Amino acid sequence: MGTTTTEDKEYILLVDDDETILTRYQLMLEHEGYTDYILCSNPLEVEEILATKAIQVVLLDLVMPHKDGFQILSLIKEHYPHIPVIIVTGEDSPDKVVKAMKLGALDYITKPISSSRFFTSLKNALEMRELHHEVATLSTRVQQRPEIPPEFTNIITRDPVMLSIFSYAKAIAPSPKPVLITGESGTGKELLARAIHAASTREGPLVTVNVAGLDDTLFSDTLFGHKKGAYTGAESDRPGLIERARNGTLFLDEIGELSIPSQIKLLRLLQEGEYYPLGEDNPRKTNARVIAATCADLEAKQEEGTFRKDLYYRLMTHHIHLPPLRERRGDIPLLVEAFITQAARELGRTPPAVPPQLYDTLSSYPFPGNVRELQSLIFDAVSRSTEPLLAMQPILRYIQSRQKEPYTPTTPIHEITYETIVSCFGRFPTIDEMEKLLIREALKRTDGNQSAAAQILGISQSTLSRRLKKEPL
Repeated sequence: MGTTTTEDKEYILLVDDDETILTRYQLMLEHEGYTDYILCSNPLEVEEILATKAIQVVLLDLVMPHKDGFQILSLIKEHYPHIPVIIVTGEDSPDKVVKAMKLGALDYITKPISSSRFFTSLKNALEMRELHHEVATLSTRVQQRPEIPPEFTNIITRDPVMLSIFSYAKAIAPSPKPVLITGESGTGKELLARAIHAASTREGPLVTVNVAGLDDTLFSDTLFGHKKGAYTGAESDRPGLIERARNGTLFLDEIGELSIPSQIKLLRLLQEGEYYPLGEDNPRKTNARVIAATCADLEAKQEEGTFRKDLYYRLMTHHIHLPPLRERRGDIPLLVEAFITQAARELGRTPPAVPPQLYDTLSSYPFPGNVRELQSLIFDAVSRSTEPLLAMQPILRYIQSRQKEPYTPTTPIHEITYETIVSCFGRFPTIDEMEKLLIREALKRTDGNQSAAAQILGISQSTLSRRLKKEPL
């Protein structure tokens, strides 16, 4: 049963076989002004409701006749993955909590529930649904186009993936929501943040802060400022960088290195738009848009307990992952030409010509330092060039010192037999031994770069991190 019948509305669906509980939900919702909801006491009707009504959020009991909550949760996540589900049940079992979360539940509330807990969870779910809808709407507007938006021309590329990223970044630029930029060191995260700010048309400046190495006090003082007398030496009021970013953008680099206490303060800033200068009792408001960047694996950090999940999901409103240079090797000639021109201009020289063999040499190197590493390599080569041709020897020496000789198997993979393996190990190795061998070799070939090693192994960086943490080599 529901209170409205207009088909273009979106509903909160509440499923519980106890009519008394449903009546309580109804009273709570209407007291807070919610009028678009559907109360369902028969779990067998849920599938039809989902198919015929636009549902924003589902609040679901676990123990019901005919079809239990786990079955309904699985159904929703399989056919309607965009709908957040909150489990509300009297079953306070850790095993059931874990099972519900693995199946995709957003939250798990045990009965009897308080009104505040109920609405906190409901509002979070509605906000997540809204954000999902926003991202989906933006995605339909994002088209891969060959031209580069003018704000992004400082990023040198013709790679289709990068051009798609520019289109998405241009689409989300006016949004006030946070942006998280991930990618390996040297991929251009700050350049992209600057481009997003330029495309946002925000009147204020872009203010950049590298938070790596900042303890909680220094982070608070740097970002939020302080009042006179807040600590010894604070002889006058000092506004923080968040104040300088008013009407503009605050770019927080190396966000994965932020301490837990500082993460809590940043979460409040993102949720409420409020912050406290040191020594100040009253909160101040800000309208600065936050862009954060990291080369760290935030999912692995969550598992380690060093990065808060709520902050991660808040930052993930808009997420952009920049590919490493080895995944966009077609851009290497463009980048080389640009870096030669830039280096020659800074050195007051005529740009040297590119040797024909240069691109073959560069394409064989994995560039763990990405575009920044390539830029430094070319600048050094230009500075050493005394002929009209770019000096190749510095580049060759650098790559040879960094790159081990590639292993070429003498036996094709399809011809490897039991006898071949035993001859190498002296016995048949276990799967664990083979796994360790492969991981060790991948890390060796990538100079310890876990992201590059994971790519060689065909697994995610978070999976590799978990395996190394579980059993170090």
